[in-house]
Amino acid sequence: MTATAKSGEDIARGIALRIAAAGCFSIMAALLKLASLDGVVAPEMLFYRAFFGLPVVLAWVLTQPGGLSGLKTRRPLAHLGRSALGIVSILCVFQTLTLLPLADATTLSFTAPIFATLLSFLILKEAVGPRRWAAVAVGFIGVLIVMRPGSTDQAVPMEGIAFGLVAALLTAGVTVTLRQLRDTEHVAAIVFWFFVGSSVVGAILLPFVGHWHAPATFALLIGSGIAGGLAQLFMTASLQKAPVAVVAPFDYLQIVGAIVFGWWLMAVTPTLTTLAGAALIASSGLYTAWREHIRRKASLIQPTAPLV
Repeated sequence: MTATAKSGEDIARGIALRIAAAGCFSIMAALLKLASLDGVVAPEMLFYRAFFGLPVVLAWVLTQPGGLSGLKTRRPLAHLGRSALGIVSILCVFQTLTLLPLADATTLSFTAPIFATLLSFLILKEAVGPRRWAAVAVGFIGVLIVMRPGSTDQAVPMEGIAFGLVAALLTAGVTVTLRQLRDTEHVAAIVFWFFVGSSVVGAILLPFVGHWHAPATFALLIGSGIAGGLAQLFMTASLQKAPVAVVAPFDYLQIVGAIVFGWWLMAVTPTLTTLAGAALIASSGLYTAWREHIRRKASLIQPTAPLV
């Protein structure tokens, strides 16, 4: 087999893995949304998603070269800061899920690349050209359309919009920290210790906000943890097979998944404004990822929500 053929096969596998990741993330979000309808709150989601996803992540770690040695870290404080930022971000993501329709909540999560551009300019002092600024502007127009200002019968809760945008901003902050961590830390350590941190914080919060739920609701929470763990592994594996610029656009299938699951499981049909706003936000994110690839050839800005 020629090197070119092998490369082509790897890229195809990378795309397939990324599509699988998008599917698992969509399933996770749908299960958590259903659980929220039964009274599950964001800190509970944090705990169950991390606790039941952790065995999946650990099983993956054990299959990697070096096994548990990949969990060693030279920068524990950096992991602590990254985990703290990521946990607050995830809590905001889950709170958004409880307040907004599934499609709207998922769409807002994809404004993270827009904020990543802003933070890379403000914190990393990276040059941002006029075309990327234009993409940022288009993305924010998409957000305004999703918000439906001035609408009376279709307006979405502003509290949900606020949590969604804060979550996206924090996700962008996670992206910036990941750029620095991945210079010295194995991806297994980054993923594993974040799941551990999420489990610990969730366990601390659980006695204060947790409730006893029906067995069916607990099944939803367990399923969300397994789906989230699998999604993380598929996403990570996709980056081992193909460049991020090739596979990242398939993350936007999560918006399609949210629309389908929202209609199928909750009988919620997305509005035309949600679809139009999602199209603009996705276009902005795709263009940002493409420009980043052209400029750096190895971008770490990923549309995927902060689940690493």
